[in-house]
Amino acid sequence: MRELGGVRVLVAAAEGEAVAGERQALDLLGDAYHQEASWVAVPVERLGAEFFRLRSGVAGAVVQKFAQYRTGLAVVGDVAVHVAGSDALRDFVRESNRGLQLWFVADLPELAGRLSS
Repeated sequence: MRELGGVRVLVAAAEGEAVAGERQALDLLGDAYHQEASWVAVPVERLGAEFFRLRSGVAGAVVQKFAQYRTGLAVVGDVAVHVAGSDALRDFVRESNRGLQLWFVADLPELAGRLSS
């Protein structure tokens, strides 16, 4: 648990079970709820390859769970390799970063800056 930009953020460890669907999203949301976090920061390493294949539906299912529980989700790290291979993913990342629910950020200082503004 960290406070970034004046907001309580559950920062998931880089190692651990991959966030590969709704079950793992609910596990993170449960942890966030117990620690009164408004956001969850998940390192890109914890997201399975299917998350970045939009056709799989994994990203949609995970993001939907976070939206249902009114908790922000930040994907932290470099997604350039994934974005380079998919115009749809590039557009998804760009549109997500314009919103208030899901952000793709390079690191925790960038997330702190976004949360404080």
